[in-house]
Amino acid sequence: MAVASTQTTLKGAPVFGLAALIETAKTRFVRYRLYRQTVRELSALSDRELADLGLHRSMIRRLAMQATEDQTAQ
Repeated sequence: MAVASTQTTLKGAPVFGLAALIETAKTRFVRYRLYRQTVRELSALSDRELADLGLHRSMIRRLAMQATEDQTAQ
């Protein structure tokens, strides 16, 4: 009895396996570090300095998340 096996790959399809897991972990770590750095820098500003920039302290986390997404999308 003969068994034929064919494997096809789709162009642009995600890669599965250990390599993909490692790449995903690297990307998430880079995003996390950038997010924390942005939060740290904005949190170090005084309320007056934030107001001069048109920001409120409650906006810091959202802005850091947006900045992280913008940076990693490039």
